[in-house]
Amino acid sequence: MTNQHRARGSDWLARGGLRPTRQRVALAALLVGDGRNRHVTAESLFEATREAGEQVSLATVYNTLRAFCDAGLMREITVDGTKSYFDTCTEDHPHFYWEDSQRLTDAPSEELEIARLPRVPEGAEVASVDVVIRLRKL
Repeated sequence: MTNQHRARGSDWLARGGLRPTRQRVALAALLVGDGRNRHVTAESLFEATREAGEQVSLATVYNTLRAFCDAGLMREITVDGTKSYFDTCTEDHPHFYWEDSQRLTDAPSEELEIARLPRVPEGAEVASVDVVIRLRKL
């Protein structure tokens, strides 16, 4: 990881009001260091840390991803109620879930039209709407 990647990661943490610990900076640099958005699982990020030569436990990766979400830096997208993906793009947008490769990618927002949502029960409000379109290869 370059110093530029680490600097971007530190800036990203500062935007979320998070203290830049060694592990947080390392994970943030992997997530946003090159300026591109990512969809990761805790396991895939853990593997990336190992490949980068960083010493971070899987438990720390899980806890740090949760902290990033709580700080508004990432969004958690749950597929099948069991597998969570973490997205560095926090704007509302749909996703494609590729069943064959178990990958999550962005779907074009401009092509999605939602005409109406169901009436919300009294005393509740819509927090967000997650659209995950499941795909499989022919």
